[in-house]
Amino acid sequence: MGDPKFLRRTYDTPKHPWEATRMEEERKLLRKYALKNKRELWKAQSILRGFRRQARDLQARLRAGEPQAKRETDGLLARLTRLGLLPAGAPTLDDVLAMGTDEVLRRRFATVVAEKGLASTPLAARKLIIQGHLAIAGRRMTRPGYLLPSEAESAIAYAPTSPLLDELHPLRVALREKLSAPPREVPSGPPAEVR
Repeated sequence: MGDPKFLRRTYDTPKHPWEATRMEEERKLLRKYALKNKRELWKAQSILRGFRRQARDLQARLRAGEPQAKRETDGLLARLTRLGLLPAGAPTLDDVLAMGTDEVLRRRFATVVAEKGLASTPLAARKLIIQGHLAIAGRRMTRPGYLLPSEAESAIAYAPTSPLLDELHPLRVALREKLSAPPREVPSGPPAEVR
């Protein structure tokens, strides 16, 4: 079991630390989901790796005809559906094996808050969460990496003790204006000549 004072790592690092293509993909994901460092990305990848490992093991046990494997398969698929990682239809173990890191990162609390419109970007959502301005069902949540269950998505709101609860707070007014403004058009074509 180990000593409770010395916690075990919850992620695995890459086997080859200096691969240019992997590092570029990691940088893109870090920017897209406003992750603090690569450790957060590696945690999401380790979570996904655990789900996939469990699915592969269950597929082999189902082929062998184990009755317990069917119950465990139903439990895994129900858990992933509750987390919102799989669609609510009739998911299979093949769907679990086809999942990518993006699916796990999309279910992070900071990403869901940004998609819901309570913050302008995932980075702004991360800051609001860490500062304690957001809550789930009235209970303050300060972990931006929390994997949010799909039924808790509708219960996200500003914390009862937060000054952002006021509709006239300058940050809320600026956010409403930003979300209601039409997107800016980026000029296409070659740049104009400068004389």
